[in-house]
Amino acid sequence: MLFRELTNKPCFFFVLFHFFIAFTMCNSAETCIFVGLNDTLSPSKLMKRIPCFLLLLLIVLSASAQSWSFNFSTDKRGAKLGGIRVQPSVRYDANHDYGFDFIDSPERLDQPSPFYFSVRVPDGNYRVTVWLGSARRAAVTTVRAESRRLFVENLATRKGELRSESFIVHKHSPQIDVKSAMRLKPRELTKLNFDDRLTIEINGDAPACAAITIERDDRVPTVFLCGNSTVVDQDSEPWASWGQMITRWFGPEVAFANFAESGETASTFIAANRLAKALSMMKAGDYLIAEFGHNDQKQRGPGMGAYYNFATALKTFIDETRARGATPIFVTPTQRRSFKDGRIQETHADYPEAMAWVAKRENVPLIDLHSMTRTFYEAMGETESVHAFVHYPAGSYPGQKVDFKDNTHFNPYGAYEIAKCVIEGARQLNLPFVSALRPEYLERYPASAPFNPAHPDALSEFHWIDAPFFEAEKPDGN
Repeated sequence: MLFRELTNKPCFFFVLFHFFIAFTMCNSAETCIFVGLNDTLSPSKLMKRIPCFLLLLLIVLSASAQSWSFNFSTDKRGAKLGGIRVQPSVRYDANHDYGFDFIDSPERLDQPSPFYFSVRVPDGNYRVTVWLGSARRAAVTTVRAESRRLFVENLATRKGELRSESFIVHKHSPQIDVKSAMRLKPRELTKLNFDDRLTIEINGDAPACAAITIERDDRVPTVFLCGNSTVVDQDSEPWASWGQMITRWFGPEVAFANFAESGETASTFIAANRLAKALSMMKAGDYLIAEFGHNDQKQRGPGMGAYYNFATALKTFIDETRARGATPIFVTPTQRRSFKDGRIQETHADYPEAMAWVAKRENVPLIDLHSMTRTFYEAMGETESVHAFVHYPAGSYPGQKVDFKDNTHFNPYGAYEIAKCVIEGARQLNLPFVSALRPEYLERYPASAPFNPAHPDALSEFHWIDAPFFEAEKPDGN
């Protein structure tokens, strides 16, 4: 399989061609001209240089193996995009490094059918470019990756139109090194974020994808997300978090790596080696965003408290991040939907204040999401704010036998709006990575009229395409 992938790369044959010339274009039994060199080498000298050239060949082919191109088009224009022609019969499995995955393959590639496509890749950041549209029909396509991270939202294309969109997908496994790994919870073992491949979801009202390219990109800065269920990438409907929506608004100049997990506190996040895994991938110029306090507030026992173990754990995030030349950023916890007389009631004790205190003391940028979500919920009102949370009567989703009345966890609309709160907090702080915001965000929310949680987007304007996976069990934490 690896050889087959390498031989699809033009540079493979380019390098082999030079080696062939090197060994065949000999002037005599004593001399041989090596293409690319100015000198004339004797066979003995040439033999001494072979290891160097073999190393060069290995490096070139290794770099080549970090990029993939796949073509799903059935028309001539799409075929010109190049890449490996993929048929519906190609399925990802232990013996195939790429293929359709998780749900049935489309019966025909020119039909408006959703699909998942996976490629086996090592940990890292990958620049993904999707060519969306069809020569035969108009299309509307949504693109997500891994555990429902949103990247392209309801992109409309006319018949015959192809549009390319690029973004960075971060991939990580639980393994840190040969001796250590993240300690995953049982429900995480099947998460797309932690499997052995990078997965792209093509969905939408009438999806059409002509081609996908995937290229390793270690140059872009990475924003590491640390937190709980309000941040984590949720795999299944109807749960969602701002961490999987924020990717929608950023271009391929920055990566978001979500290490958050439901039910975590700042201290348990560290104890589970989640921070250690993020640090193992961190480089100078990266960022770490930490939102905690939601579950920390419920901890009891000796040494527990907002200004005790919580503040100490936050200091660990700061010190470890800065030691690697990266920038720590704190986000105060989202409010719970707890109304009284039309106002949100405080349910987090002094944990938001403790986070702000540590941030001020250590000169850490602070995004006050605690205040912004209060404004957001109160702007919607006690009745309408249920539409930002997982509130659905029984039967709303396949297999849902009871009513959902969760006042902590967001649905896609709520997560989508809160992601914009985080973005505006970052803009107010002039954090460098906001330079990667997509033009459509800046057009919709210019500096003179930024997104304001007091005036959220109308629910009727939000169009979410459900993924095919549903989970009745609520995330850990409340």
